[in-house]
Amino acid sequence: MALIAPSILSANFLKLSDDIHMINESQADWFHLDVMDGRFVPNISFGFPVIAAIKKEARKTLDVHLMIEEPGKYAEEFKNAGADILSVHIEACSHLHRNLQQIKSLGMQAGVAINPHTPVQNMFDVLHDIDVVCMMSVNPGFGGQKFIAHTIEKIKTLKAEIVRRGLSTLIEIDGGVTLENASSIIAAGADVLVAGNTVFSTSDPSDTIAKLKGM
Repeated sequence: MALIAPSILSANFLKLSDDIHMINESQADWFHLDVMDGRFVPNISFGFPVIAAIKKEARKTLDVHLMIEEPGKYAEEFKNAGADILSVHIEACSHLHRNLQQIKSLGMQAGVAINPHTPVQNMFDVLHDIDVVCMMSVNPGFGGQKFIAHTIEKIKTLKAEIVRRGLSTLIEIDGGVTLENASSIIAAGADVLVAGNTVFSTSDPSDTIAKLKGM
């Protein structure tokens, strides 16, 4: 059974406390928080004050996905704000091993996010240091995009390597996850589903989470 991580980027920020409470009471497993800097991706989202405010009310894991340049400069601040999992983009890290060790030394789980055009083989040398691979199944920066079909093959390739090496690394799929494609994504080897619009655009987000959880 896959873990479900509703994406706060799609929540109603005028009623954020209500949406946090809904996730707390739902079958969701994680809160997924997308941090964008307007440089690595063409969008800006939220930062430390919002994460710290969410942490005060959230009763589940805070999965923070950094879509930013130079993530190493801010890792400690994200820890202090409440991140439990911190994912950095392989494309933004010249010294990925160093970034992973920094995250772990701060007491967080270390994640690596990977864009649609980047081969999963690029992270094989440090795969044993990665707790979560956040595989982008859309181009990062905006919600509501269509799932990129080739992601399924990337999931299978990565899963085979994880199994071959006996690792516990989780595969998280971020972008375009729907009730229609979730089963095929899980069947390919995904462990965590990030869902934004699919959850928050429905009349009963908690029920939608339950349906995803039941896949």
